[in-house]
Amino acid sequence: MISQDVIAIIITTLQVSGTALLISILVGVSLGVFVALHEFPARKLVIGVINTGMGLPPVVVGLLVLLFLWRGGPLGFFNLIYTPAAMIIAQVILATPIIAGLTLAAIQSVPQKYKWQAEALGAQGWQKAWLLIRETRLSLFAAVMAGFGGIISEVGAVMMVGGNIKGQTRVMTTAIVLESQRGEIELAVLLGLLLLALSFSVNLGLTLIQQRARQV
Repeated sequence: MISQDVIAIIITTLQVSGTALLISILVGVSLGVFVALHEFPARKLVIGVINTGMGLPPVVVGLLVLLFLWRGGPLGFFNLIYTPAAMIIAQVILATPIIAGLTLAAIQSVPQKYKWQAEALGAQGWQKAWLLIRETRLSLFAAVMAGFGGIISEVGAVMMVGGNIKGQTRVMTTAIVLESQRGEIELAVLLGLLLLALSFSVNLGLTLIQQRARQV
């Protein structure tokens, strides 16, 4: 029988990671498409930043967010430290470069002749971008799954900025660490299995959508 505390941890995980994933998709896909389709002076620098961001150490992200949101930091007046919002910010910073980088690579892999055909048909701006998104939708679903994997498995950053507070900021990964340290191995294993089941279910759903899109 799953306890109310475990259910609360699962709900918090879904709320925090789900919100972070949606924001990361919106920002990451938009950024990847924009950089892929536009030439501007700092383009190579932006691509370098995105590629670097794909491998950011979570603890470094957590530290940076902590410094900005701490009471004496530049954004301390928002009082976001040790709240779900701070955890969402950290996860968005981790996942957005992954989604943006894979989106950029997918759009750039489209043959140039397809882009010329789209322009010849009068597609400009976001019309052209939408056509390319549809053309690369299988790769974009893979980008989303990679972003979700980076979010759902993260522990260092969310623990630093969220504080692992019971009933408020305790998610499945931080709860596993806590229960392991306490010696509550059975509960830690249960949470681990539930986390694996959650990750598998979400990725299975995305995979089914991806493969259905392949047939369209």
